[in-house]
Amino acid sequence: MKSRIQIESIAPDAYKGMFRLENYLKVSSLNVRHKHLIYIRASQLNGCAFCIDMHTKEALRDGETQQRLFLLNAWKESNCFSEEEKLIFQMTEEVTLIHQKGLTDETYEKAIERFDGNYIAQIIMAIVTINAWNRISVSTSKPIMEEYNFEV
Repeated sequence: MKSRIQIESIAPDAYKGMFRLENYLKVSSLNVRHKHLIYIRASQLNGCAFCIDMHTKEALRDGETQQRLFLLNAWKESNCFSEEEKLIFQMTEEVTLIHQKGLTDETYEKAIERFDGNYIAQIIMAIVTINAWNRISVSTSKPIMEEYNFEV
């Protein structure tokens, strides 16, 4: 594939805005395991090789197991994930695939039963953030890298 523009070089202020979202999530109470799972699952749905590669490496570094990552695409049929994680996957899929039906009332009600409003907001912001990153990476054909050293 031909080389495409790299937004971080051409429009660095836009990238700084994205990193402000990352910084918010970094200091939020969102569980790091939840964030990794959200980022990987949304990236799978969006077909973003760059983000799948980066976030699976980060998840493994932070203690996630290979088995759970291997089964992430089949989370509904797997017993490797907690009910809480499955709810987060459902939210991730519904927000990522918003054109289908969006975050349904049923899923939202389950989220309210399980999480407080602040945590729901953080889950949604993580989903929105990775979807934006996926769209940037896929649109610009961001190449997979050996190491990721981004300042967030």
